[in-house]
Amino acid sequence: MELNEIISKIRASQRINPEEALVLWNKADFFTLGALAREIRFRIHPERIVTYIVDRNINYTNICLSGCKFCAYYKPPGHPEGFVLSKEELAQKIEETLALGGVQILLQGGLHPDLPLEFYEDMLSYIKNRFPQIHVHGFSPPEINHFARLSGLEIKQVLKRLRQAGLDSIPGGGAEILVDRIRQKISPNKCKTKDWLEVMRVAHQLGLKTTATMMYGHIETIEDRIEHLNRIRALQDETGGFTAFISWPFQPGKNTALCTPKALPVEYLKMVALARIYLDNIPNIQASWVTQGPKVAQVALEFGANDFGSTMIEENVVAAAGVAHRLSIEQIETIIRDAGYVPRRRKMDYTLLEDQ
Repeated sequence: MELNEIISKIRASQRINPEEALVLWNKADFFTLGALAREIRFRIHPERIVTYIVDRNINYTNICLSGCKFCAYYKPPGHPEGFVLSKEELAQKIEETLALGGVQILLQGGLHPDLPLEFYEDMLSYIKNRFPQIHVHGFSPPEINHFARLSGLEIKQVLKRLRQAGLDSIPGGGAEILVDRIRQKISPNKCKTKDWLEVMRVAHQLGLKTTATMMYGHIETIEDRIEHLNRIRALQDETGGFTAFISWPFQPGKNTALCTPKALPVEYLKMVALARIYLDNIPNIQASWVTQGPKVAQVALEFGANDFGSTMIEENVVAAAGVAHRLSIEQIETIIRDAGYVPRRRKMDYTLLEDQ
């Protein structure tokens, strides 16, 4: 199909297929791609509101069996710098989060070989008993898959137990590129594509909302990226459980195992736009200021993004790669206003909070 026909389909609110997405990426100019994504953004969200959430990333352990080639944060079992947070340390971090107006914690860790499922249940119960007001957005699909393998239980049993203990929703981490040929090379010990998708499918069936992610710009092709988007879209057609999509390019920095050049802001903005166009059934697209910095993330609001992500009171994994951006609530709101939008705080499910 010719580019003009594809553009006409998009403007007529018709879904494009992977082949058309590839033509769009290769032939549409930068500003046309952005304009199309912006049209869709305002079709879905007519008001000039840009949302964000006040939360904190808490890594409960950095000990991990996965050995992903893009990760500069993890430590192998037995490493002297490996840690598992105590309940007291967890409590201190959550208290600080609440004091700063936080409503959520993003709880993630490595694939620890020795922690049983009961450890995670106990951690969730402790958090919820002490801080019933905090939303726990926790445990990516590779972690849940890991828990299931260690415990010998089915994914559904693991998720039911975690939910009963206090899990509220699931982040989309560990997706990287949902193509096994790529996963085998960059994260060979992490769950396969079908396993990542199955965790999300079961979570949605149980009523748990989740997000979806993509980390690109390493060894994959644009065709692989589109295949990733297609798999996310297909699952959303089936379950409707994804609240948002977040993508970011691989950050080389201190990572030495993958020798690839850093993706430029133009490529990032093109991917934000392509995701907004292709993922016609996912309501929210998030800008990644944590990896791109505030100015590029601000431009992403004109390339289809309607959400500015999190204040990231604490963030360790991207920082370990040598990329460290920090923004306060006031700075985030100023950036959003300067772009001509109205900032609003939200919950994980994109319910707006009353002005604080």
